[in-house]
Amino acid sequence: MSIAGRPAEQPVETAIRALAALEDRLRYGMYEFIRTARRPVTREQAAEAVGISRKLAAFHLDKLVGAGLLRSDYEPVGGLRKVGRTPKVYQPVDRDIRVSIPERQPDVLASILLDAVLTERAGETARQAAIRAAQDRGRQVAATEREQLRPGRLGAERALTLSETLLKRHGYEPERVSSGCVALRNCPFHPLAEQARELVCGLNHAYLTGFLAGLDAPTVQAVLQPKAGECCVELRLGS
Repeated sequence: MSIAGRPAEQPVETAIRALAALEDRLRYGMYEFIRTARRPVTREQAAEAVGISRKLAAFHLDKLVGAGLLRSDYEPVGGLRKVGRTPKVYQPVDRDIRVSIPERQPDVLASILLDAVLTERAGETARQAAIRAAQDRGRQVAATEREQLRPGRLGAERALTLSETLLKRHGYEPERVSSGCVALRNCPFHPLAEQARELVCGLNHAYLTGFLAGLDAPTVQAVLQPKAGECCVELRLGS
């Protein structure tokens, strides 16, 4: 059980659930039709596109909504309001579906580097700007988590436990290796780390340092501890 109660679904689990919903041939056909329609689609239109009944189409469409692939609403089709009940329409959710096991997050790294380019300050090197952007991003992510959870003041042990719980949601694979240390078995930025290990590890360290600051967990430190095949950072209780 997480600190907040019910465990949050991991991004990879969400993606797998979405892909599983598309395994059915008819369901995939309707999703493809709606995604390429560029307009709201009714149940009748979706049913006609794949040659099934409206009732069966409604079942499959609800499955796609539940998987987070479609969103539904009630609105006039073509902007014209007719007499009677406004039909239910479906549109694709603006999202990418990717599954990576173990989880990788190259988009996070790309976003950090983009922020660095857009906010680079006078007298700041590109590397310094990237480190600052990574730390800012980590702080923002953790501050959002803290605002949602409202955990109050964090003692040392609770801060380490909460950090472990939350980082699992963000592509890491934390493992408590001792009472005062959490190892991160997965590097979310691999294989980019293989191309520029010093830079990527520095950004990862800055991100996690910012994360702990945003969580208001001063008793926990992000420590560079490079290991082959694992994340280069460990979380340790301060002395």
